[in-house]
Amino acid sequence: MANTPQARKRIRRNARRAEINKSRVSRIRTFVKKVELAIASGDKTVAEQALLAAQPEMQRGVSKGVLHKNTVARKISRLTHRVRALA
Repeated sequence: MANTPQARKRIRRNARRAEINKSRVSRIRTFVKKVELAIASGDKTVAEQALLAAQPEMQRGVSKGVLHKNTVARKISRLTHRVRALA
């Protein structure tokens, strides 16, 4: 258990940050799922719009330190290739 006031404050702060980060990651996943559903439906225009909406959210996750930049770059690249493959 934390013994110093600083350690106690750190525990409170970490709990708040974890909650905020959890909501950010959840929001990003929602945007990615919208792209996945659009790809599965085969509608290219909807998929492109969903991808354009998801990219800034994913990049924001990188800037906030929630996701690693290479992870986001890989996911965006794979989604982009799948959207372009739709006919």
